[in-house]
Amino acid sequence: MQASTSTSTPVAHNALPPPSSTSTARSSRIAPHSHIKGLGLTPEGYANVESAGFVGQTNAREACGVVVDVVKLRKFSGRALLLVGAPGTGKTALALAVSHELGAKVPFCPMVGSEVYSAEVKKTEVLAEAFRRAIGLRVKETKEVYEGEVTELTPTESENPLSGYGKTVSHVVVGLKTARGTKQLRMDPTIYEAILKEKITVGDIIYIEQQSGAVKRVGRSDAYASSYDLESETYVPLPKGDVHKRKELVQDVTLGDLDAANARPQGGQDIMSVMGSLVKSGRTEVTDKLRREVNKVVKGYVDQGVAEVVPGVVFIDEVHMLDIECFTYLNALLESPMAPTVIFATNRGNSLVRGTSDIVSPHGVPVDLLDRCLIVKTDGYTREQVAKVVQLRANVEGLRLGDGVLDKLAEQGEKSSLRYALQLLTPASILASLVGRTQIELEDIGEMNELFLDAKTSAAMISDSTSSSDSMQS
Repeated sequence: MQASTSTSTPVAHNALPPPSSTSTARSSRIAPHSHIKGLGLTPEGYANVESAGFVGQTNAREACGVVVDVVKLRKFSGRALLLVGAPGTGKTALALAVSHELGAKVPFCPMVGSEVYSAEVKKTEVLAEAFRRAIGLRVKETKEVYEGEVTELTPTESENPLSGYGKTVSHVVVGLKTARGTKQLRMDPTIYEAILKEKITVGDIIYIEQQSGAVKRVGRSDAYASSYDLESETYVPLPKGDVHKRKELVQDVTLGDLDAANARPQGGQDIMSVMGSLVKSGRTEVTDKLRREVNKVVKGYVDQGVAEVVPGVVFIDEVHMLDIECFTYLNALLESPMAPTVIFATNRGNSLVRGTSDIVSPHGVPVDLLDRCLIVKTDGYTREQVAKVVQLRANVEGLRLGDGVLDKLAEQGEKSSLRYALQLLTPASILASLVGRTQIELEDIGEMNELFLDAKTSAAMISDSTSSSDSMQS
């Protein structure tokens, strides 16, 4: 091995990375589908060639667009969408795009088929919990509040009637000021305890709910704003309007949140109760009786016009990993009056239904559940489409590609898989930075091919070594 020609390779692995001027900047994690913003359809429902982070898959995107319209019309209940296709063809991206198209506040609950095999709870309980977490509840409530800047905070003490020693707070006088006027309030001693808990002082902007007595500190009045360069306080302007006003509050929760809150009643506030809740923080199985009670309360709120049910999206990837019991339970969940939009994904053809010994079904899903599904097929990517996806991901990750790199990665993606080509990007960028380059070159991709194998090459090498060892033994 020649030392003069091989020095560049070990240096690339062992050299320290050059100092970065942006090393102190906060970096956010880039997920595999960060670039997906929607289905990328025209108003007429046709798919743009490249839009909203998608490249290709026009038929599948248009089909999902029709499903989105049906869901918005509230006519998709009792059915499911099944995405079928080879690995790495965008099934998860399509499910995420459907969720984006339905709205930003729509709950999206992804899971994998093998998640149901938990040692703590039953399989059907895991499915029911996922469905409940995908059903949102938007509660609109009008509350009467007192809001303003604290101008006076005077507790009034009296003799303690229970003992002859010490005094107790009988009431508290709170003065509040807004841009329109001032008001002096005489309040219960429990509200004074809440004020002390929030560490409220004169000059703070607060609001107090009339019905519940809850106290919330908004911030410090900007009249007290100082000229410090580093300030830990949040300054807010003086509220407009009267001190006593009606405020519209909107809260988003899921039925899963309500189930969990009612399944674990909170104990006392002492340290032993808190420690006990930490020790018992395992998954709690919610009973059907509790869910029925929650549904009854939710239905009452909906009938009164106080709340609105927002059906979300349940995405079950690798649905063929579910067994026959789970599929049977899914039929019942789909027929529920408050069922969310259900999307399945699988990459199997005809295969044995898990949990049976003789039932072979398309995609490993029983025929009775397949009848409820609208099936959408995803297509493989051409070389040009692979190149566009690689360039898109490089832009998302902030990577620069040198001459010929895109063509090389597109060739790799066509020969092996799109995921393999995408996975080479970040390691190649690290290798380039180790030798002081700002962009990925062909030699970086070549070295990545030596360090990391694609699935087909790895399988071929294993089979060759196995056959050679067998021949030697014979």
